[in-house]
Amino acid sequence: MPVEVTWWGHATCTVEDSGVRVLTDPLFVRRLAHLRRRRGAVPPPEAAVADAVLVSHLHSDHLHLPSLARIAPGTPLIVPEGATRSVPGLKRLRLPVTEVLPGDEVPVGDVVVRAVSALHDGRRLPVGPHRSPALGYVITGEARTYFAGDTGLFDSMADEVGPVDVALLPVGGWGPYLGHGHLDAHRAAEALVALAPGAAVPVHYGTYWPIGLDGVRPHEFYAPGEEFLRKAARIAPKVAVHRLGHGERVRPEARR
Repeated sequence: MPVEVTWWGHATCTVEDSGVRVLTDPLFVRRLAHLRRRRGAVPPPEAAVADAVLVSHLHSDHLHLPSLARIAPGTPLIVPEGATRSVPGLKRLRLPVTEVLPGDEVPVGDVVVRAVSALHDGRRLPVGPHRSPALGYVITGEARTYFAGDTGLFDSMADEVGPVDVALLPVGGWGPYLGHGHLDAHRAAEALVALAPGAAVPVHYGTYWPIGLDGVRPHEFYAPGEEFLRKAARIAPKVAVHRLGHGERVRPEARR
């Protein structure tokens, strides 16, 4: 398959297609508020090299200003509509910002990035007047790669996303409980049934964990990737699941 995916941890991935490097939700720190990076080194400088950066929503583990400041000036930054109003610090970055809504398309070299809906509360803060949608993105070049961001499973997901070759799906989080608007390992496997990609990579698990909680519930930190692999093999056996370690890359191959 003519696409290469590198998982740097959490929701941070590099998708390389048609000579274009697209970086998702960059988070390049060892600690974020009450969270500490528990697996994988902080991504190296090469992780910040990109032809475009996608931000799925405004939560600080997905839109992280210090990490975005590591991106080379002039790199296009694609964000949900309303992001610059909700996060004024975006205007101080030397990155040209494009705000998008579901259905909008942005060309980046020889690929096209299309925004799609996500079922998630995408606001920066839980209170206040500013609203900004959570998004996923479909990157279309020689292959079609779906980066789901943070989302729950919703009825129109497959219709809106359309046919894809690779799905990058969140399967966990940074705590023992996932509420509305999230995919856990089981719901992510159910999403595979609906999306029917050739291959999938689980993300958004096993990287950050609340300080002190890793010694109490360590199994819940490591389990989602393994659970997703088992569940997908049972209910979506035609999908090749590639469970990566931090910093590992893969050229996904579909099952034959």
